[in-house]
Amino acid sequence: MLTLQRGQGPVDGDRYLGADPAAVHWGLLPNADSTPVLTVDSGTSVTLDTISHEGILGDQGRDPAAFFGAAGIPRGDLLHDTVELAAGPYPHDPVVHGPHVVTGPVAVRGARPGDVLEVEVLRLRRRTDYGVVSSRHARGALPGEYPLAPAGHPRGEPVPPVSLVAMVGEDGRGRLPVGDGRELAFPLRPFLGIMGVAPDTGAPVHSVPPGRHGGNLDVRLLGEGARLHLPVQVPQALFYAGDPHFSQGDGEVALTAFEAPLRATLRLTLHRGAADRALAAALRAPFAETADEHLVLGLDEDLDEAMKHAVRDALTFLDHRCGIPGPVALAYLSAAADFHVSQVVDLVKGVHCRLSKADLAPLHLSRPA
Repeated sequence: MLTLQRGQGPVDGDRYLGADPAAVHWGLLPNADSTPVLTVDSGTSVTLDTISHEGILGDQGRDPAAFFGAAGIPRGDLLHDTVELAAGPYPHDPVVHGPHVVTGPVAVRGARPGDVLEVEVLRLRRRTDYGVVSSRHARGALPGEYPLAPAGHPRGEPVPPVSLVAMVGEDGRGRLPVGDGRELAFPLRPFLGIMGVAPDTGAPVHSVPPGRHGGNLDVRLLGEGARLHLPVQVPQALFYAGDPHFSQGDGEVALTAFEAPLRATLRLTLHRGAADRALAAALRAPFAETADEHLVLGLDEDLDEAMKHAVRDALTFLDHRCGIPGPVALAYLSAAADFHVSQVVDLVKGVHCRLSKADLAPLHLSRPA
């Protein structure tokens, strides 16, 4: 079984950052007062290990050996950094902390507020052949219906989480047990649910809601080859990443998707041109791109409002990048763009708009970088 331990195996980037307890934050994201654990120049590729929170949370016993052992995963196939974090004296109170573990922060030398940090996803390697899909805490798309109460569960008592251990088969597909000897097989689409920069605050930053800082965006298209553009909010940017997924469907309706650890290689590049800074300042959320599409995000606690934000920011994007007037841009969005629900489970809900690069390339304005 695959086990890519900290400090072992391939490192694809210029620098490496392991997920030892001194280099991660659990439940709270880095803020303006956080101390970087690594400093790099713009354009540097960084390979960092990420830890999945599934299997180490308090409602799962905070004992990954017991949790995964119950699913037939031997102790020898557990990641050392996961075991160390769960067993250590690291506070994690679900009342005040989110579930996620993030690696970092990484300082980008010379980054200033108003700059744009481009995060290019170069390589995502699986660190294990197993992971978890969970429904819990009366959350998800059906909070009053799932998870189901077990037989004989006292009425009115909190329903325990349902956490299913999924595997990666020899064919490279995810496999989820049905419970009667059968399995559901599905393709893997690895990505990092959390990539972000430190917000300009000294207050604690909960790991669950995404925002202009990025964070828990949970956009499944941000896999290998994608580029996320984050507006820098504090000196040195203070970048972090975590919440690794082997796969996720748009919506992430259960609460989690196929959560499992990744070794991620990311190139961190600063953009300081007037056009880049103006676009980032005009948008309510980070923006992104894949090989074929531009991605514009809408974020709000109300899904209807998130949709409106995505449409408004798509109009802003088309104006800044292509000089398309609002009425024409709105007609184009209606005729040709796709709006997808990223997730509905992170307090702040997400919608992402997919704009064809091929459609827009002939209209791009020539502006100073």
